[in-house]
Amino acid sequence: MKKRYIAFLVSAVAFVGSCAAAASTDTAQRTHTVHPGESIQKAVDTAKAGDTVLVLPGTYHESVKVTTPGLTLRGTGNTTILQPAAKSADDCGKRGNGICVSGTKTKRLTGVTVSDLKVTGFSYAGVMALATDGLTVQRVTAEKNTVWGLAEERSQHSLYRQNTVRNSGDAGIFLANTLTVEQGSVDTNHTQIAQNTLTGNRIGITIRRLRNLTVTSNDITGNCMGVSIVGDENKPKAGAVTVRGNQVMKNNKYCAKTKRLPFLQGSGILLSATDTNDVTGNVVTGNSGTSPLSGGIVLFKSFVGATSDNNRIRNNSLRDNSPADLVNQEAAQRGNAFEHNTCRASQPEGLC
Repeated sequence: MKKRYIAFLVSAVAFVGSCAAAASTDTAQRTHTVHPGESIQKAVDTAKAGDTVLVLPGTYHESVKVTTPGLTLRGTGNTTILQPAAKSADDCGKRGNGICVSGTKTKRLTGVTVSDLKVTGFSYAGVMALATDGLTVQRVTAEKNTVWGLAEERSQHSLYRQNTVRNSGDAGIFLANTLTVEQGSVDTNHTQIAQNTLTGNRIGITIRRLRNLTVTSNDITGNCMGVSIVGDENKPKAGAVTVRGNQVMKNNKYCAKTKRLPFLQGSGILLSATDTNDVTGNVVTGNSGTSPLSGGIVLFKSFVGATSDNNRIRNNSLRDNSPADLVNQEAAQRGNAFEHNTCRASQPEGLC
């Protein structure tokens, strides 16, 4: 009787163990591998929350839309290439985007990662994020996309890290509150733009009508303008951005005027209609031009009459910027402070 009891107990434990293993297998995160000639979108649609879609080296002529939370879309580096399809059936591709990461008007899409691939030649943006929370875009090369390399709106807690963005028609990295409605700035809850390389774009980084984010340790060179932090007359004002430890050098490409802006050339870091930004510890050199926005670090009174207030420009190293290393077009009483910068020339004099 004792032997039968022990045998029963062993069988029961084995049964419970096999059930637990089956449950673990069913709920485990999976990797879906995409080979050249296969559909990335099909793998993304099959994947569940927390899964990884791994795209092997090759050129894929398609756009990809991600709507699954926690999904990782990962390539194998610059050998995994997305280019436009001859004809797109999905709304992401029809709008000219390479990769779309999309939440809804009522619910943000959380925890998506896009990494280690190249998006090139799209007529709008290489990667476009809408209504996301905790998005990570890293080690992505975005090249020759007609409007933006990497872009987002209505998102928070994003991380853009170690990406290379070249030759975008507008901004290499473009972050905004919303593109279609004029409204006050929104809080990104500590979005980070860090360790990216931006070159040959109209503007390296544009931050429009946003608050509470950091731009740090980026290499920004050869654009028409390096960094643009811009607001307007709406409230709350854009700002509370930390711009720290960036190399902003020789952004002297010429870009013709648009409906919104005059021609651009030789602009390092621009603040317009913003407040309480901290621009510190940057190396800003060789940005030279004759645009109204030219100069090393420029506080520009916006075209709609909104002011830049209570910004701190401190501990930066500036040289060989023209018309000056530091340019302040605001009235002295606006509370903007220029402190401990190393530079040779300023407008007005006395800011160095």
